[in-house]
Amino acid sequence: MSALTELKATARLALWTLAWVATVALAKFGPRHVWDPPQQAASWAAIAVNVAVGVGWIVAFTRFLRALDELQRKIMQDALAAALGVGWVLWFAYVVADQADLATADLNVAVLPVVVAVVFVVALAVGKIRYR
Repeated sequence: MSALTELKATARLALWTLAWVATVALAKFGPRHVWDPPQQAASWAAIAVNVAVGVGWIVAFTRFLRALDELQRKIMQDALAAALGVGWVLWFAYVVADQADLATADLNVAVLPVVVAVVFVVALAVGKIRYR
């Protein structure tokens, strides 16, 4: 694929990512800051929009992956595998520890996506360096 195709796919992915983040923020903060008093119908609508935009983001990400050359796709695939694996293993380790009453504090659910994102970025950088 051409560099222009890759650039277009990257731009579309960036726009879908921003749209998805905006709908997450609306669904999260809307009940307290946008529609006051909280309204269940508005909250459910915001969640539905978030899911719909999320589906659009998934499609954009799939198209982005198809626009990459083989080496870049392999690096991305390896980084995604590492991020998914770390997230999956750590989450279930926490669940098991919590069930055994070994976890002394409740884990904020927002920690998992942050850990997965950090692992993804590090794995992506390592892959780019490794395949220079």
